[in-house]
Amino acid sequence: MAAVARLRNVVIDCPDPRALAEFYARVGGGTPEVQADDWVVLQIPDGPRLAFQTAPGYTPPDWPRADHDSQQFHLDFDAGSTWEEVDAAEKKVLELGARLLHAADKEDWRVYADPAGHPFCLCRIEHP
Repeated sequence: MAAVARLRNVVIDCPDPRALAEFYARVGGGTPEVQADDWVVLQIPDGPRLAFQTAPGYTPPDWPRADHDSQQFHLDFDAGSTWEEVDAAEKKVLELGARLLHAADKEDWRVYADPAGHPFCLCRIEHP
């Protein structure tokens, strides 16, 4: 099927675009580019272009919620193929200010909140 357009950015609302872009640069790589006081762009190497914008009155998603309302969005990061790699990645994101939301023994992913409260996952991906 022919595309109508190409995806340019995944835009993330937050109270402090510079700080959140720096957090994700440390998680996924790249260098944040401040384009305006309320707009910072981060190109993840070999990945998506993320844009962070100031949202006055920002309220983070509440995940998980008993009523199962949408979490708005989340980002998945490949943290390696072994649990040792995932554990090392977890230690680093927690040091950067993430907060663990969900981990279960039989799941190949763990859910965290970034410093602005958006959920993201570190995933164990078996590489061929």
